Amino acid sequence: MGMGIVLRLLVAAGLAADAVIHWRFAPDMAPGPNSPSGTIAGDDLFYAQAIAAAVAAVLVLVWARRWTYALAFLVAASAAGAVLLYYFVDFGQLGPIPRMYDPSWYADKTISLAGELVAAIAALIGFFTVRRSREREHEADNVYS
Repeated sequence: MGMGIVLRLLVAAGLAADAVIHWRFAPDMAPGPNSPSGTIAGDDLFYAQAIAAAVAAVLVLVWARRWTYALAFLVAASAAGAVLLYYFVDFGQLGPIPRMYDPSWYADKTISLAGELVAAIAALIGFFTVRRSREREHEADNVYS
């Protein structure tokens, strides 16, 4: 199995873990009756993250291009950053983003963070290697033509 396939599978698997966890937890993030108005509902944010992760995973599996790896990196790294940031810092409400502070740690959060980190690292590697391998293949084709 080539390096490109391994990277694609790592990105897709990490983003799949992220998507599943966010989708499962979305209903728990629904705004309560005393939620401030003018904010984006927490469940909508979690559903959006799940969909973004799933779409990015499929794109990397179907088209291993620099832009798909870049998109996968942005989706995974931003989610990992949010998990860590909202674990350590209570910002309160940030504009339309509701208070997302969660100082507890549990298995699903670990699975999500691990998936996001694996996907981000693999996507970053893919971003920097995908063009080089294609250029080498093109050069090899020209040599044998």
